[in-house]
Amino acid sequence: MSRPSKSCVWRLTPLATALLIASPTYAIELEQQTITANPLGSSQSASPSTVLTGDELTLQQKGSLGETLNKQPGVSSSYFGPGASRPIIRGLDGDRIRLLRNGVGALDASSLSYDHAVPLDPVNVDRIEIVRGPAALLYGGSAIGGVVNTFDNRIPTEAIEGIQGAGELRYGGADTTRSSAGKLEAGNGTFALHLDANARAFNDLKIPGYARTADERARDSDGNDKKHRLGNSDGRQDGGAIGGSYTWEDGYAGLSYSNYDANYGSPAEQDVRIRMKQDHYAFASEIRNLSGPFSSVKLDAGYTEYKHMEIEDGEVGTTFKNKGYETRVQARHQPIGPLNGVIGAQVTRSEFSALGEEAFVPQTATDAGALFILEELQATERLKLSLGGRLEHTTVAPNSKGNERFVNADRSSRFTAGSLSSGAVYTLTPVWSLAATLGYTERAPTFYELYANGAHVATGTYEVGDASLSKEKAVSSDLALRFDNGTHKGSVGVFYSHFSNYIGLLGTGRTLNDDAEEDADGIPEYTYSGVRARFAGFEAQDHWTLGESRYGKFALELSGDYTRAKNLNTGEALPRIAPLRLNSGLLWALDKWQARIDVEHAASQGRVPDNETGTDGYTTLGASAGYTFNVGGSQWLAFVNGENLTNQTVRYASSILRDIAPAQGRSIGVGLRTTF
Repeated sequence: MSRPSKSCVWRLTPLATALLIASPTYAIELEQQTITANPLGSSQSASPSTVLTGDELTLQQKGSLGETLNKQPGVSSSYFGPGASRPIIRGLDGDRIRLLRNGVGALDASSLSYDHAVPLDPVNVDRIEIVRGPAALLYGGSAIGGVVNTFDNRIPTEAIEGIQGAGELRYGGADTTRSSAGKLEAGNGTFALHLDANARAFNDLKIPGYARTADERARDSDGNDKKHRLGNSDGRQDGGAIGGSYTWEDGYAGLSYSNYDANYGSPAEQDVRIRMKQDHYAFASEIRNLSGPFSSVKLDAGYTEYKHMEIEDGEVGTTFKNKGYETRVQARHQPIGPLNGVIGAQVTRSEFSALGEEAFVPQTATDAGALFILEELQATERLKLSLGGRLEHTTVAPNSKGNERFVNADRSSRFTAGSLSSGAVYTLTPVWSLAATLGYTERAPTFYELYANGAHVATGTYEVGDASLSKEKAVSSDLALRFDNGTHKGSVGVFYSHFSNYIGLLGTGRTLNDDAEEDADGIPEYTYSGVRARFAGFEAQDHWTLGESRYGKFALELSGDYTRAKNLNTGEALPRIAPLRLNSGLLWALDKWQARIDVEHAASQGRVPDNETGTDGYTTLGASAGYTFNVGGSQWLAFVNGENLTNQTVRYASSILRDIAPAQGRSIGVGLRTTF
């Protein structure tokens, strides 16, 4: 498998060359309703949530979803180099975070291993919504920690008149990214068509100093001490989609097809490449303003075929495949006095297989069916209450295919999980309000938590599942004080989760060889174990409008978050938890010019299990600037974006590769966007 070229050449698909993708012009303040946390369309939701769109999304955009969201309060990154990362919310990762595409899950293998990328390029996304905590249980039992929902309008939901489009070109950064993307939409007021395409290529990441820490180099002085470059971290991503819909005054119905193709290196293994492909088919429809018991009905369905191959020295070592579907229907009932609500059902099936020498999980089929409900009550003029529930039945059916390694995968496991979530928003004054949630959630264990057994080379561990695991159970709560007086807008909140059975991948202290025998020269054994655990912390953010003068408009953005997670059985800290993080940004705008300066500080992380290493603190400086202008009937934005300008060594505590793969060094990139 050939590697991407490291010359500074634009990789443009025909459509991406002809078009360019876009977003609205630069802005200091941005309002956007969150529909993932608030399907009833209320002015306020009890669930803590964040929306990224427009210029904010463009300037924070990276090649992976986890890195794009890494600076949001409560969100960290599983960072496995520039090719792969997945968002972590409040210390919860993997299958506790539900990744959605237009409200429906798209199957992949990103939760199975940190080196498996989420098959999505954020450049195709118009809006990202993040919902923290268990109030997102409408979208799946695996949303025990939160939901990340991306929207791309590949199935247009509103009528389109004429032709409109957008596009983006981008160059630079610590990995010398060359990317292009384009979008075209056309319609006659009834039929709407959507086309998009994108291409991204990147080189090995530039880093300050050595890739490995001093302790790592001292333990293993094999001469592979790379400096200023993160070896085997280059790659490419290509994608595109076609979709269309029929729209009318009270609804829409449409179909779409999208493709994602990637080839990237694994910084953990210098001779391993990952070749990934996903095909996704979707159907969506909504009918509104109905008479009878329901005022609207919404149906979403998706079918996905996913495949990725791990290629070592040009030979395919392991092939992962996942195919399946998800369908959900949601109906909003007519108001019953002051009560509004939605009820729905969801059906999911996935068929997963791993074939090859390094396969550490058996072939498995997982089926799940669920019923859910969310009701909202305006109790008084100041008090709004909500109550939601979900009942989900899951069957996990393994097939060892005669592999003696998976002797425990000889029977199906069945789980019935029930979850409840309540919320309240109380308006204290026109400026201040209180929001609180309380939820009880249950999650069925996944196939790899039940049946894994083998060396996981990407993470350097020997993983062992437990077929006798019971459901993961947690009681969680949030309390936030929100404010908006025109000058200050933000919130300060705390959260707490107590797991009576937290399924963690925990070290045993043993080292095993490939035959699962104890060996001093082997790799550490980690088992999926149910333990009592506690997660607690805070999140805060404020947008402070400083004022306006002949020198422009000024604003200050402040945010911070902190999570502590503890294994209550042993008293040790849980692994891969981000430390205290503080962010500040000074924003300026004058006529067609905009700019901002950002400072991010992360404390050191010393609260780690005995068998893991901590990370040093760091403070980074970033800056960006943009200029807007018009050409004919099109709007343009030219921008430059700099990150880690003081070239600090940054190692994420939330990354399993923190000791061998630091984040980017000094980075400067430029871009050009247009809409027409």
